[in-house]
Amino acid sequence: MAFWLFKSEPDVFGWDDLVAKDDAGEEWDGVRNYQARNFMRAMKTGDLGLFYHSNIGKEAVGIVQVIAEAHPDSTADDPKWECVDIMAVKPLPRPVSLDQAKQEPALKDMVLVNNSRLSVQPVKDDEWAAIMKLAGL
Repeated sequence: MAFWLFKSEPDVFGWDDLVAKDDAGEEWDGVRNYQARNFMRAMKTGDLGLFYHSNIGKEAVGIVQVIAEAHPDSTADDPKWECVDIMAVKPLPRPVSLDQAKQEPALKDMVLVNNSRLSVQPVKDDEWAAIMKLAGL
């Protein structure tokens, strides 16, 4: 299993919006960055990810699961854009902010810390463990 991070602006589509989708989950559409798309192409059903509120809050707030592997993005006119479907698993007991991540030595090489603009990104196993510890899990 691999770990990922999905970023969304909470005033556009936040954690509560994903939770409201229940087990049906949501297509992670609208990504128009080749690197982020390629990360989604590498995802497998059952992979876990962090749901991260960008712009407002700048913090990981929940755990998600990939429930459908890469498929054409329904919001794109061009078939080169693909996405996965994710569903909410559980909220983090304590959200983990970008500032906390930047201060944690175990996360110094994390993509989020070094390239916070990328909307979909991988999370290494040891980074996942560090985030879970910071979150109280």
